[in-house]
Amino acid sequence: MAYKTHRSVYLLLILSAVIIALCMGLRQSLGLFMRPMTLELGISAATFGFSIALQNIVWGLSQPFVGALADRYGARPVVIGTALVYAAGLALMVFSRSVPAGLEIAGFLTGIGTAGTGFGVLIGTIQRATPPERQSQTVGAVAAAGSLGTMLLAPAGQALIDGFGWKVALIAFAAVAAFMAVLALPIREFSVESPEQTTKPKQNLGEALREALGHRGFLFMTLAFFACGFQLVFITTHLPAYLQICGVAPGVGASALALIGLFNTVGTYLFGLLGARYSQKHLLAMIYLLRTLFIVAFLLAPVSAASTLVFAAAMGFLWLGVAPLVSGIVGRVFGLTHFNTLYGIVFLSHQVGSFLGAWMGGIVFDRFGNYDVAWGALIAVGLAAFTLQWVMDERPPAERRREPVPVPA
Repeated sequence: MAYKTHRSVYLLLILSAVIIALCMGLRQSLGLFMRPMTLELGISAATFGFSIALQNIVWGLSQPFVGALADRYGARPVVIGTALVYAAGLALMVFSRSVPAGLEIAGFLTGIGTAGTGFGVLIGTIQRATPPERQSQTVGAVAAAGSLGTMLLAPAGQALIDGFGWKVALIAFAAVAAFMAVLALPIREFSVESPEQTTKPKQNLGEALREALGHRGFLFMTLAFFACGFQLVFITTHLPAYLQICGVAPGVGASALALIGLFNTVGTYLFGLLGARYSQKHLLAMIYLLRTLFIVAFLLAPVSAASTLVFAAAMGFLWLGVAPLVSGIVGRVFGLTHFNTLYGIVFLSHQVGSFLGAWMGGIVFDRFGNYDVAWGALIAVGLAAFTLQWVMDERPPAERRREPVPVPA
């Protein structure tokens, strides 16, 4: 019986890693379509950027609700349904010219699809199935394997665009999204609770939300997570176009995205291991600071294929290392009963940043013909996030309530 249970847990981890890999690989490769779509359809960079921005804000807004559904009904039906929605959104992008507001509707659908097939739902399922002392490492390992999606799908997408056109490439991406529904069919739920979690009174959703939103540390971490989305989605959406402005060959942009995926695998796994031994909030703060410093270094150096690939490797190493750290803090501080919902609230801030990062980049480029102001915004936001995350209060609510109130002299 134990062998069967272990085998089922391993199957859960493998399927989750593959689904996350496909979900994130598709999402992070959409920037490759900006150039060919704007040229053929006659749309502006801001229009395309807005569709990506809409995808990200819808992802964030729907994540708490999709997470609440998964908390109540389990991950499998949620992943199956949202994978099919994801596929429909990608397919609609092909016909966006003939469908009124087609590109915006596609962004809306792919946002919901990403909320259900990405980290927000599956990480909660993995944490419940893993002993507390192994959660950070396990989430890090799954997220690391999930990072391989960009390394594979970005070059494949570029090859399809070059060989058959962007429409064929998008249809292929839609087929990959639909395949995630098939992969979700064998998923089963497991629960491994610590003694503290077993004896702790169960909260209803309203109580859990009030407790989290009244926790200053939760709010600091949520605000800091804004910078993560703001920086990373700007890079995935606008880096290929920025490189072409700088005279770098188009293929370098796809190679950079693939390199981000490769180094992301190493970095995410490493930060999962470190999160089990060292302060998760300080590790998060250092990720925000190092990302910002690498952006500064990239801008100061002459832009070339070599500097771009070094920058991509550095950013990739820091890309999804936040996943095991943020999920570890949420699970440790507030428990796992309403994990998907609370993680979804933190992630909403991330996606507000993603929305503004993608859209802001397009607006800045259309207004000034370059990305200088946008890069400056990335640096300022990154430094603010480092400060907020470093001073975060990560004590559980019960421990904060036990702290004696100072008596005035």
